[in-house]
Amino acid sequence: MAEIGIFVGTVYGNALLVAEEAQTLLQEKGHQVALFEDPALTDWQAYQDKIALVVTSTTGQGDLPDSIAPLFHEIKQQLGYQPGLRYGVIALGDSSYDHFCGAGRQFDALLQEQGAQRLAEVLTIDAAEYPEPEVVSQPWLESWSALI
Repeated sequence: MAEIGIFVGTVYGNALLVAEEAQTLLQEKGHQVALFEDPALTDWQAYQDKIALVVTSTTGQGDLPDSIAPLFHEIKQQLGYQPGLRYGVIALGDSSYDHFCGAGRQFDALLQEQGAQRLAEVLTIDAAEYPEPEVVSQPWLESWSALI
């Protein structure tokens, strides 16, 4: 089974809730899963030839939450090409804002630019439509885990 790192960017806790449920589901499928609430570059580097799942909410004008912004900038400035990385992104946001799910989309764009392999389309969860994001994330995770 796979080694998966879940990297969380959260402000109010919804992304963390989704990440914790993802961890449980993936562990039940036999994967070795670690969750990083305040991820550091060294945490990320341990998964460069494994699998990363980014679960992040969006704040401000499509910005990354403070808990994951430093990691994003360090990946951008220090890592470069990451062809061995396979990943997924769950992006939480509110469609009433101009930059809906901007943080997750930024992460996906960066990883695509760096040659990482996205396993499935980015999951965007609209808080205006789904106040309980795990209702949407669970079926996506089931499908995503089958691609690992």
